[in-house]
Order: sequence, then C-alpha cells, then structure tokens
Amino acid sequence: MKSILLVKTSSLGDVVHNMPAVTDVRRRWPRAHIHWLVEEAFAPLARLHPGVDEVIAVATRRWRTGLLSASTWREIAALRRRLRAPAYDRVVDTQGLVRSALLAAMARGERHGYDAASIREPLAARFYDVRHTVSRELHAVVRNRTLASLALDSRCDGAIDYGLAPIASDRAAPYAVLLHGTSRARKEWLESQWIGLGQGLRRAGLRVVLPWGNEAERVRSERLAQGIEGAEVLARRPLDETAQVIGGASLVVGVDTGLLHLAAAYAVPLVGIYLATEPKLTGPVGPGPIAVLGGPGQSPAYARVLETAERMLEPFPLR
Repeated sequence: MKSILLVKTSSLGDVVHNMPAVTDVRRRWPRAHIHWLVEEAFAPLARLHPGVDEVIAVATRRWRTGLLSASTWREIAALRRRLRAPAYDRVVDTQGLVRSALLAAMARGERHGYDAASIREPLAARFYDVRHTVSRELHAVVRNRTLASLALDSRCDGAIDYGLAPIASDRAAPYAVLLHGTSRARKEWLESQWIGLGQGLRRAGLRVVLPWGNEAERVRSERLAQGIEGAEVLARRPLDETAQVIGGASLVVGVDTGLLHLAAAYAVPLVGIYLATEPKLTGPVGPGPIAVLGGPGQSPAYARVLETAERMLEPFPLR
C-alpha cells in the first residue's frame, strides 16, 4: 500500500484517541504516505505524530458560519482539488459522522468506514465503499484501532502507543497541570475544591500551572491562582505548545476535557475527575499511571483527589 488518507476531524479528545490507530498503521505500512484530514484547530496536534507524512486541515466549523460567503466556497473547492489530486489506496473515516463521510467522499480511493449499526449517524455509512462492524461498546481508542485494522490490515492487539515522543519532566522545578476548563458546566468541579487541591500539591513540593482556552477559563484561572500560592496562569498557547507543557508535567489533574487525553498520550501520571459522564467509553487510557474518580452525579472531595495523586507519585520523589 502506497498512500492512505485517515479522516478524523475533531474534537480534541477524538483526535488524540485516533493517534494509536496511526501508530498501528505506520507499523504495518512503514513506507506508505499517510495523510490525516483534521479540523484546522487541531492540525497542530496531528502534526505531533511522527507517523503522519502530511496533515490536511479542513475548516468545517468556520465554514458553517459563512456558507453564503464566496471565500468559503473557494476554500471548499480548493480542498476538493487537493483531496482528488492523489489517488489513495485507501480512505478510512474513523469519525463516522455524515460530515466526515462527505469529506471522505471528496477523495479518490476506496473508502472505508463503520457500518450503519456501528455509528451514531447511520446515514454516513452510505458514503463508504466498504463498511465494517465495530462494537459501539468499545472504548473510542479501541474502536479507532479496530476499524483501521480491518480497513488496512494492521494489528490492534498490542499495547496502546500514541506515537508521541516523551518529554522529560522538570525535576528541578516539578509542576502539576490543573485542567479545570471543560465544554459543559455540569462537568466543572467546584473552585473551592480546585483551590484545596492546589494548596495540597504546593505543600507536596509541586508548582501549580493553570492553562486556559477561552476568556471564561482565563478568569477562572486567575481566581484559582489567587487561592493557590505561587500558581502560574499560563499565557494562551497553540495546542502543540500546550501539549508540550502537559507532556513535561509531573502530574496532571483534570475534569472531562480533551486536554486530559494528552496527559494519557504522554504517559504523565494523571487523575481524571468525572462528574457528569461515564468514562468507560471515552475516559483516559494509556501506558502511564491513571486514576479516574467520580462518575455521573458524583463529586469527589479534593482530599480524596490529593490522596490519590500523592499515592500515584510515591515512586517518583519530587524533592
């Protein structure tokens, strides 16, 4: 096989969940040209994977707000020309949405995807040449790997490998990243709990780092920093730079948010706090130490989170 197009456009966590499938495919086809079609906001993450030869950015989120604009249709036409210029041996849509299936249909090549029973939007299956059955009860990482293995004859039975180069932790000034921002209010942990946790981590010898992605998260970061001595509110950074910060941490604690999966990808010790969603299908998985607390309708106290984090870090003395 000479040329492969993988379609996984969004969102942040889904993009990270697709990385082990890319690793599998690269191992199976070491000389193939692997292209990844991904939403422009997440293209920096896709470029971090060394197995990807070319990242093709798509802007469907931006296009939706400008469908009456001539420039939008020029961009769509340019994307179609770019996708049809090469002849791919296989096009594999691991997203399984009508939107991603339509994008896959722009490319030349045999199109593979989930069958109608395996996805949330069954209509998408009509756009594939070859349809595969993959249980919806599997974790997202396993689903991506399974579909890729069926479509591309790769193996998906080995250990999960996100393909990201490890980043050395700063042993001179170890730090914890607190990921408090999330897409829905019901997933948020109380600020008083974050402050209690941050104070405990400071006593344990860790600096506390607070990234943010929008104005509301920036304001919350500043409030948390006022209650956590020495906490650092980061400047807003591109996703690939934020990934480096997460990868270099001694510990990551976060709610149900896409950035949490980057900690799993880099094998950083992490504690996930799940308040409104079930982590079985989309929770953090990876080769490093991982603990998930809470669940729908549950809110663990910061003392329990701190105890879990300290126990997790015992093999890695901080001072």
